[in-house]
Amino acid sequence: MTELTLTQITLLILTLVAISCAALCGYLFVRVKRQERRHQALINVLRNEIRAMTNGSIGMGNRLLAIEHKLNITVEKQQELENRDPGVLAYNQAARLMEMGADVDDLVRSCGIGRPEAELMALLHRELHAGPESLPRRH
Repeated sequence: MTELTLTQITLLILTLVAISCAALCGYLFVRVKRQERRHQALINVLRNEIRAMTNGSIGMGNRLLAIEHKLNITVEKQQELENRDPGVLAYNQAARLMEMGADVDDLVRSCGIGRPEAELMALLHRELHAGPESLPRRH
């Protein structure tokens, strides 16, 4: 057998190192591709969940708009009913005037209600706004 020269040994070592590096690169490439597929699958799952949540939010928003519309219609009908009954309208106006500080004479003049009714409303207004300390105590 012939002796291997230093150049041949170096060349053999470099060849082994190159083959090892190529094998390592191949292994790492396969791992990166596998991770990429996993991440892509995760991205698809998250995208579908976001789409489902968005559709749910849009549906809930539409339902809230429908409920708000029904509520507005109900409020309008209630106001129409209150405005049909002149007595209720007078009492509502009297209550608003009481909140603004009107006295009994103002209620009689402005709302067209009788003095006893105006006095009763004033008494109720005072009781409601005086709080629990003005109520008579039982012993």
